[in-house]
Amino acid sequence: MTKSVTVPQLPVERGCPFATPAGHDRLREQAPISRVRLMDGAEGWLVSGHEEARAVLADRRFSSDRRKDGFPFVLADPQTQRQLRAQPPLMVGMDGAEHAAARRPVVGEFTVKRLAALRPRIQDIVDHFVDDLLAADRRPVDLVRALSLPVPSLVICELLGVPYTDHDFFQSRTAVAVSRTSSSQERLGALAELRAFMDELVTRKESEPGDDLLSRQIARQRQDGALDHAGLVSLAFLLLTAGHETTANMISLGVVALLTHPQQLDLITTDPGKTPLAVEELLRFFSIADLVTSRVATEDVRIGEAVIRAGEGVVVSGLSADRDPAAFADPARLDVERGARHHLAFGFGPHQCLGQNLARLELQIVFDTLFRRVPTLRLAAPVEELPFKSDAVIYGLHELPVTW
Repeated sequence: MTKSVTVPQLPVERGCPFATPAGHDRLREQAPISRVRLMDGAEGWLVSGHEEARAVLADRRFSSDRRKDGFPFVLADPQTQRQLRAQPPLMVGMDGAEHAAARRPVVGEFTVKRLAALRPRIQDIVDHFVDDLLAADRRPVDLVRALSLPVPSLVICELLGVPYTDHDFFQSRTAVAVSRTSSSQERLGALAELRAFMDELVTRKESEPGDDLLSRQIARQRQDGALDHAGLVSLAFLLLTAGHETTANMISLGVVALLTHPQQLDLITTDPGKTPLAVEELLRFFSIADLVTSRVATEDVRIGEAVIRAGEGVVVSGLSADRDPAAFADPARLDVERGARHHLAFGFGPHQCLGQNLARLELQIVFDTLFRRVPTLRLAAPVEELPFKSDAVIYGLHELPVTW
């Protein structure tokens, strides 16, 4: 039954890296859709049940458009909200025909078949960084800097045609943009710098095309007779920032989880055919982009026993939904043989993550390669001393000291 249960304010930090935030399990049980107060003082709805979350994310009466009144910005003050609304929309902030038109030309770049052709190159990239890891003259080594961050960064750079020499710049600017400890000015400044960087890149691709995603999009648009420079900049911005930050954090968290659950790790080291299952379970278990899936109702909608009025904001908690015992038996337990792909780590509905197949492929290759080539890998610090990103929009680790 849905009751009126008030959560003091979002976001709520994860106290334990392997668990939901305090009170979220009880809240889901009492009211899978409940009233909530956001950081800016506005009230909205928090969806924490799995069935209810899928219903909201699949319903086109809930808008992703950040420009609409009532859209819930979980981590932005009013000044930042005004400036974000004034920026050109990203694909994730579009609805209906506008969203479909932006997404359709890019979908083909991320099909399973196309990405399979990238597997040898991704394997080369992973082997290169594992080589460097093993050659390190000092231990412990920070796995975030040695492997987790550079692998997806180099992959997305090659896919988009971004010079990898610029990785320090876009990694640092992205880190500022997603940190909850950054001021409004710092966050907006970082976003502006990233957009300017991508604007310059797209301009260069327009005159000097290569064999990359952006160049192919430019060629397609020219063939259609309408080059959309601003749209390409927004696309490049979205793919670059989302394409490395999320996967990097999942690599680090996955390594911690597997090293602290040795029986689960043994399952994939003795049978690499189970690694794809492990990837799905780790995605569910952490659901790192927990509160980035927000919507605003465009008309009155009943979900379960709650009636969400037009203009009211809705925040979907992917982590709480992915720990719902109604959808996953014993959800707090890490079980790499669970085989559950109905998690919401990549969202659901028309906005389901465009690059999910690429992320899956990278994670599979990294875990198989790392634990095969470094079988004695172990944490160099207790889990409770690791610097988890309780201050960031995307959950993960700032550092991960390992040795072997």
